[in-house]
Amino acid sequence: MSIELFTDAVDEKGFFDPRYTCDFDNSSPELRWTDPPEETAGFAVIAEDPDVGSGFAHWVVYNIPNSIRHLPAGIPAQEVLPNGIRQGVNGYGKLGYAGPCPPPRSATHRYIFRIYVLRELPELASRPTREQLLAALQPHVMATAEVMGRYHRFAQKAG
Repeated sequence: MSIELFTDAVDEKGFFDPRYTCDFDNSSPELRWTDPPEETAGFAVIAEDPDVGSGFAHWVVYNIPNSIRHLPAGIPAQEVLPNGIRQGVNGYGKLGYAGPCPPPRSATHRYIFRIYVLRELPELASRPTREQLLAALQPHVMATAEVMGRYHRFAQKAG
């Protein structure tokens, strides 16, 4: 079983587009994926920075129906979207997407967007964290795919 995940937020050299970071729009990037196995019930997406502790969550998205093959750019910070997709809490304790934002002049960080192909959509409490979602997904995951981009901040953002 395989699936592929794509985004235009990562350039051909593997660097993250600044539009989707704390330095500019800080809006979620578009994600697209290939057709999943026939028995797929739906999907979940987690975006994280593995270079911070045990991983810092930048986006927690779940209950993505099997009929959907992409998430558009600029998804608002709403718990439930009109199509039933739900968002959890990021590492800052806020709902929705939080773009890459490594400390200025620190080492380049990696940002991984991972899609989980699920045989069943688990029941979850409202606004789960990355850890809560991963625990609920674990018995239902059939396949995963990921895309990774790097980002580095050279100077402090002007206030």
